[in-house]
Amino acid sequence: MNGQRGVALITVLLVVALVTVVGAGLIARQQLAIRSSGNLLVHNQAWHYALGGELLAKAILREDLRRGDARQPLDHPAEPWAQPLKPFPFDEGGTLQLRLEDATGRFNLNALALPDNAGLQAFAQFQRLLRLLDIDPPYAERLRDWLDEDEQVSPGGAEDNDYLLLQPAYRAANRILAEPSELRLLLDMAEVDYRRLLPHVTALPLDARLNLNSAGPLVLASLAEGLSPQLAQGLIVAREGQGFASVESFIAQLGAAGQTVTGQPLAVGSRYFRVIGEVELAGRRQVLVSLLRRDADGGLTVLSRDLGQAGMHKERDDDA
Repeated sequence: MNGQRGVALITVLLVVALVTVVGAGLIARQQLAIRSSGNLLVHNQAWHYALGGELLAKAILREDLRRGDARQPLDHPAEPWAQPLKPFPFDEGGTLQLRLEDATGRFNLNALALPDNAGLQAFAQFQRLLRLLDIDPPYAERLRDWLDEDEQVSPGGAEDNDYLLLQPAYRAANRILAEPSELRLLLDMAEVDYRRLLPHVTALPLDARLNLNSAGPLVLASLAEGLSPQLAQGLIVAREGQGFASVESFIAQLGAAGQTVTGQPLAVGSRYFRVIGEVELAGRRQVLVSLLRRDADGGLTVLSRDLGQAGMHKERDDDA
C-alpha cells in the first residue's frame, strides 16, 4: 500500500514538473513574441520617420530649384539646402537627423563607360586621381574592363578568365556600377586602397556631370595633369560664397594658369543628391541613405535606398 502511495506521489510530482516546464516554455515563447512584435513596431515607425525625412529633403530641393534658374542650375555648399539641419524630435521620444549632399561632387566611376573620347578622358582622370592618392595598382584598367561589354583584356586589366580562377569564382559585370562598393570585386583590390579611394568616388548614371562647386581638392586636381592639390585648394577658396558661375569661367581660370582640363563631363549644378536620414527611436538606430534625381521641371525620383549605412558620424569621418 505504501509502495502504491509512493508511486502515485511520484507520478503527481512528475505531472506537476511537466506542467511547470511546459508553462515556463509557453511564457518564454509569449515574451519572445511580444518583444519581437515590439521590435517590429519600432522598426516600422523608424522606417516611416526616415521616409518622412526623405520627403522633407525632396521639398527642400524642389524649393532650391524654384529659387534658381532651372535651365542652368547652380548648386554649391553655401546654399540653404546644403546647411546642417537641427535634429527633429519625436513626441514619443527619439530624433530624426537629416543631411543633404551633392552626389556629383565626387568622381563618377561609371564615366569610364562613356563612349569615345569622353570615356578616354574620364579614364585619364581616374588614373590621375589614383596617383594623387598614392595608389599604384592598375585599378583604372581593371575598372574599364569591368564596365565594358567585351572580353578583351586591357594591359594591366582583367576579364572573366582572371575572375573565374578566383575562389569563389565570378565574372566581370560588363555593366555600369550600381554602388561604389563594387570596387571591392576588382582583381586584387586591397582593402586599404578601397578605403582610401571611397571618399572621392561615386557610382551614378552616365548623364551625371561632376559639379565643380562641390568637388574636393583631390578630385579637382585630377582634372588636369599639372594641377596640384594646393592649387585646387586655392580654387575651392575662390569659389566660396557663390561658387563658380559657369564651367567656362572655371576652364578659363585654369587656362590662365597654363592648365588644360581633361576628364569627365563638368557642371556647376547637380541633378543627383544623397539624403542621409538617421532615426534614433526606443534605444535603436536606423539609417536610410537615398539617392535622388532632380529634373529640370522640379520632379524628384528616388533611384535607390540603402539601409546598410554607418550613419551620420561615420559619414562625417569619411568626408574628412
